[in-house]
Formats: sequence, structure tokens, C-alpha cells
Amino acid sequence: MRTNAFFPVLFAAMAGLGGAAVQAQDLVVNEGRDSIRFTDAACNSEAVLRRIEPGERSLFRTASATLQGQRYTACWSVVSTAVYLVYEDGDQGLVPVAKLKVPVDI
Repeated sequence: MRTNAFFPVLFAAMAGLGGAAVQAQDLVVNEGRDSIRFTDAACNSEAVLRRIEPGERSLFRTASATLQGQRYTACWSVVSTAVYLVYEDGDQGLVPVAKLKVPVDI
């Protein structure tokens, strides 16, 4: 069962690790040249929301990804110890919560 009660705790814990240059509430995961940025903003991508059950849509937040040089819009939700992603093209994925980091934006 997904729950959005974990979002504030996740972001509060990670925010304590960052500095002033961090955008409020953002987290990232980087693997080589691929990256995903997670925000606490409600998912508002119609292309993604169409792929999520209506009763679960309020549990999803906005994400953006650059994978193999291609940019994607996605939405995410916490599932146990992982982040579940749904992309605009219908692809889906899981990222362990332990991999999320506070971004260092310059």
C-alpha cells in the first residue's frame, strides 16, 4: 500500500543534508549520465496521470528524468523502501530510497 505520509519525512530528512543551493524539497539519483529529479509537487502531467489508477493519483509527485540522453516527465510514489516511477511513455521503474541524494546545484 502506498502512502504519502512518508513524503514529508523523507524530504525533511534529506533537506537536513543539503545547503542553501538546494532547491526546496528536491532529491536526485544519478547513475553515470542518467539522472532523475524528484520533487514534492503533486503530479500534474496528464500523460502520466492517464497511466495511474484514479484513486491513486493523489499519492504521486512530479519527477523529471534524463535517461540515455533523452528527457522524460514522470511521477513517483513511495512503496515500502523504494520509489515507484511511472513515465509519460508508460514505462515504469523502482529506485531504492537509499539511492536518493540532495542535489548539488550550481
